Amino acid sequence: MKRNAFYSAFAGLLAASLLTLSPKQAAATITFTEYTLPNGLHVILQEDHSTPIVAVSVMYHVGSKNEDPQRTGFAHFFEHLLFEGSENIKRGEYMKFIQNAGGQLNANTTQDRTFYYEVLPSNQLELGLWMESERMLHAKIDTVGVETQRKVVKEEKKQSFDNRPYGQLINVIYENAYTKYPYRWSPIGKEQYIDQATLAEFMNFYKTFYVPNNAVLVISGDLNVEKTKELINKYYGNIPKGTKAIPRPTDVEPAQKAEKRVNFYDNVQLPAVILAYHIPKQGTADYYAIQLLTQLLSQGKSSRFEKEIVDKQQKALQAASFDLGNEEPGLAIMLGIANMGTKPADLEKSMETEIDKVKKDGISDEEYKKLENQAESDFVEQNQKDLGVATNLATYYTFQGNANLINTELDRYKKVTKDDIKRVANKYLTKENRLVVYYLPMSEKGKDSKAPAKKAPAKKK
Repeated sequence: MKRNAFYSAFAGLLAASLLTLSPKQAAATITFTEYTLPNGLHVILQEDHSTPIVAVSVMYHVGSKNEDPQRTGFAHFFEHLLFEGSENIKRGEYMKFIQNAGGQLNANTTQDRTFYYEVLPSNQLELGLWMESERMLHAKIDTVGVETQRKVVKEEKKQSFDNRPYGQLINVIYENAYTKYPYRWSPIGKEQYIDQATLAEFMNFYKTFYVPNNAVLVISGDLNVEKTKELINKYYGNIPKGTKAIPRPTDVEPAQKAEKRVNFYDNVQLPAVILAYHIPKQGTADYYAIQLLTQLLSQGKSSRFEKEIVDKQQKALQAASFDLGNEEPGLAIMLGIANMGTKPADLEKSMETEIDKVKKDGISDEEYKKLENQAESDFVEQNQKDLGVATNLATYYTFQGNANLINTELDRYKKVTKDDIKRVANKYLTKENRLVVYYLPMSEKGKDSKAPAKKAPAKKK
């Protein structure tokens, strides 16, 4: 399945849109209908007849932060496992059904949720609804499927993390930035825990989290609301509500009071420098200011990191700044891959200097206007896709309980002032509140460094 969002952010890749609406439609208010079934399944329907296509999606409020620390990787494992089939869909036929109907499907997992979707010709809406209901009620969880997906997940970890340059970067960041809250491991988890888990443990996870009262069903595109409601009642109305308590993390990450520094050695050619700062959760006022701050530093060729560190000083081949928008307090990450001959300490100093300029001098009117325009452009672009609309509606409802943020969240960005951006830089981008990682070539191991060395994970043969 598609790698989760923050790996895509690190790689700098954006998923291609499956469908687009006209600019006029994208700028218009997105109207939708929402209601909750007696079993707790929340439903959101967005009707748009511009193309004969419909996106069917289900977001489950379960991610890696909901896992037992001794069973990490479960949420991501289920992302794969629930394509094995069901009582009524033979093994290996899930994708064939959708592809034969002219559709596309995929899924992804983050620390906070798991998301499944199909994009289909609108005359195949019932097919998508039936298949997602089968996933929710009748998923095939047996020894054959579990053993098959154990191998698949191990191979994915090997290809996407163990054998990819800088592939351990996200793991290193989160394992060191968090001490208590369960963001301290990433969704890929540890393969030994998946190997150790029993079939009974997998069944318990499924019955706990993959229930209607822990999900939102969102359908966007060429649909008739009343007819769709009838189909939803047909396929989902009789699914029983989950009877198990749905566990949510209660731990609170303590405030960091001193800088942490880590050296990590891996099979890379050039060093990377990462500055990771603790920030508030998504939806808070300061979160929006931080988002604009990270854009100021690295979005586009005219950003501060790009102009100063990459182009002028030529200390970095690439420089990026982004946050991952977690449901709970997350991280703002500044990343630079050093140019040949540049010492990590020199690159770190250049990154710090650009941050300190914002803290001291703030930003110009021209930069502020550009940030406003970028925020508006990004906001509109996200809602130019049927799947993008479905994803945003599901996300806003799941994390903030307000699907209408799809129409109003831009106002929150517009409320951010130049002074707010300077203020959050001074409040959150401090040495006491950060983790510094030097991601170093294995050839540097054993040389003098500022931080204790950490070995790269052993790679399976």
